[in-house]
Amino acid sequence: MSLVIKQIDTFYGNSQALFGLSMEISGGSVTTLLGRNGMGKTTTVNSIMGNIVSRSGKIIFNNQQLIGLPAYRIAQKGIGLVPEGRQIFPNLNVRENLIATAANYNDGKTNWKLDTVLDLFPALRQRLNNMGNQLSGGEQQMLTIGRALMLNPKLLILDEATEGLAPLIRKDIWNKLNEIKNTGISILLIDKNLEELSKIADYHYIIEKGSIAWQGNTEELMAEQGLKIRYLGI
Repeated sequence: MSLVIKQIDTFYGNSQALFGLSMEISGGSVTTLLGRNGMGKTTTVNSIMGNIVSRSGKIIFNNQQLIGLPAYRIAQKGIGLVPEGRQIFPNLNVRENLIATAANYNDGKTNWKLDTVLDLFPALRQRLNNMGNQLSGGEQQMLTIGRALMLNPKLLILDEATEGLAPLIRKDIWNKLNEIKNTGISILLIDKNLEELSKIADYHYIIEKGSIAWQGNTEELMAEQGLKIRYLGI
């Protein structure tokens, strides 16, 4: 698995949001995209997923160009998204949310199905018949991750993986993401919790005003305090 983004320019109308952005995710790795709010993280995700069409550059997933494909075709290539805001189906119960889009886009190399997702998130097993809008924020995030896993993706993208969750729930989510990493799925993570990200991630990109301002491994990132203050406000 590989995702290569080369020099993409993405616009909202006449307003440019990404400026020649390039990054790469290799197979089996956990990569982060870091930056302050409004710098282009979600726009990058939307560009990958085809929700916004980049005007120039290339987005190559497993040697196939994604720019110009509709979002559902991009998902079928093997990219699962846990979107910011979760976007679960409020009028479907937990079981229905999980199976509604289930597939296997990883050539049979993984076998995420209802029981394996419920084993990963036991809290959801107890809520199978509850509607999506009856779940807590933490349960909704578990459901959204589970729904993405039910695609059996080659690449899992999480936009604001633990935002707004209680500390104990955040800790549980990070533990589950580590378990998912150990299955060999490649992961792109967007989150503000640098301490937890540093435990799970292999490589990091920092975005500033729509361009990559820095990239490096975890050891390099944690060693550069000035970098964290300048770009992340930490």
